[in-house]
Amino acid sequence: MKFYLEKDLVTLVTLLLLSGLMSCSSANYLDDIPYIYSSEEYSKELSNTKSRIDSSFISVDHNKEKLNDEDLDIKERYSIIMGVMPQQVTNYKLYSFIDGWIGTPYKKQMLEQKIGVDCANFTSILFNEVYGETISAIPEKVFSSNSLELFTGRSFLREGDILFFRYEKSRPISDVAIYLQNDRIVACTASGLNIYDFNDKYFQLRYVAAGRLKLKE
Repeated sequence: MKFYLEKDLVTLVTLLLLSGLMSCSSANYLDDIPYIYSSEEYSKELSNTKSRIDSSFISVDHNKEKLNDEDLDIKERYSIIMGVMPQQVTNYKLYSFIDGWIGTPYKKQMLEQKIGVDCANFTSILFNEVYGETISAIPEKVFSSNSLELFTGRSFLREGDILFFRYEKSRPISDVAIYLQNDRIVACTASGLNIYDFNDKYFQLRYVAAGRLKLKE
């Protein structure tokens, strides 16, 4: 009987010692693991982190001018076509007018959208519709007009200048085109009315001069 009591006592002491060791081990474990947030503290920290991330990005307004969808489309498409930054496309009336005629087949002495056009007639109506100016549909008359200031230097070219070309030996001034930006011009070729690269050999061999309407007094 005494043996069993002593055995039970030893068992009880052993259990108490193990319990104490486990308590100490648990306490040490909790000291070692990362700090655990309460749900309130976690939500607060998460919100602060999001704010820091959001503030690191710059908010960019791509439509500062508050353009309508049509003008915004013109700005984006023609900046790509001409290889310039979107902010350099500002004359939406000009590019919208051109856009409606792009792809019209070349037909001499015609002026019908999507049916046929030559660049002299197109330039005449463009200047009337976009700039409110009246110019002849005959290239030679435009070239000799007193309202036009002629020059040859390409470095002076700017949007809206008229370019003069000689395609026929019998006519010193055979056709015209309109300078846009970044050496892009709107002109008529056998492929129709479109935007072309002014540096193309086809145009360079035939280029005569450029003209700009004089400022009205």
